[in-house]
Amino acid sequence: MIEGIPVEDDKSTPLSDKFSNLTSSNIKLLGIAVSMAIIMLLVSLQGWIIDDVVDEIKKDLGIYDRVPVWERSEWPYTTDQANGFVMEYGGYELLETENEWGSTHHFVNFELPLSEGGSAPNGVVSLAVWLPNVPEGVTVPVIAEFGPYFDEVSVETPSIEVPGTWLGQMIIDQILPHGYAFAQVSVMGTGRSNHCMDLMGNAEQLGVDAAVTWLGTQDWSNGAVSMIGKSYDGSTPWQAATFGNEYLKTIVPISGLIGVMELMWKNGSSEARAPIMHNGVYGSYGVDGDEEDIGNLCPDYIIGPGTGVAAYMWGGEFAG
Repeated sequence: MIEGIPVEDDKSTPLSDKFSNLTSSNIKLLGIAVSMAIIMLLVSLQGWIIDDVVDEIKKDLGIYDRVPVWERSEWPYTTDQANGFVMEYGGYELLETENEWGSTHHFVNFELPLSEGGSAPNGVVSLAVWLPNVPEGVTVPVIAEFGPYFDEVSVETPSIEVPGTWLGQMIIDQILPHGYAFAQVSVMGTGRSNHCMDLMGNAEQLGVDAAVTWLGTQDWSNGAVSMIGKSYDGSTPWQAATFGNEYLKTIVPISGLIGVMELMWKNGSSEARAPIMHNGVYGSYGVDGDEEDIGNLCPDYIIGPGTGVAAYMWGGEFAG
């Protein structure tokens, strides 16, 4: 059996003696190091715990940041109202006018080529405007909707001075308070605009361009006009954009068309709805039994029904 022989090391120092030899400066450095480690740990946990807690509190209070697309379905949107709401309401009220809707009505005159027939050359566009009550001398940009559905007997819509329930009222309630004017514009041959209903034709395009220029040159306008709308009203912005009008700054076309050919012609032939939509449905706009109906008659109304049917039967651009 081998007996252990203790080995003495004169250089060894007890652990307690090592800590006792720490200076006050060393203790401070140790404290700082530990504190930094704790801070780094908390920072790393912030995005994992604290941010989630803050997001939940914001959501409960209705405070919304810009939400990534993939997370938007989880937010408590209001879906039981007629329209959506802005995240922050503007500070301006609607400028009061003589009518109960706060609008003013105007006619815009422009020249039509004699080849258009009907009311040419004195084209007249009917429009209504709503303004924010801004300080005197302040000019504002304009949001406008152009379409055939204002003040139109055939679809039983009210006067153009009444905000449209499908878009206008929402813009007046939500966007106008941020310092924007709003306009509703009747395309040619509809509402109180004269001439014939020329679905996306030359007369309609010229009328749209004339109205854009008028909206951009009023003393309350800052010269920046935008157009928005859906379906037919989402097609008129494309018409305006083709002119390069200096006052048209942006368009927001929703489910709009860039042309009738793209809508109703496929593989060289016309769809069955072409003569019905163009000549039957929209062709009836503006004809409401009053003395102005004579100004709504154009050559297209005479040749349209025949060529529409011919285009459907035999195809070809010449026929339709």
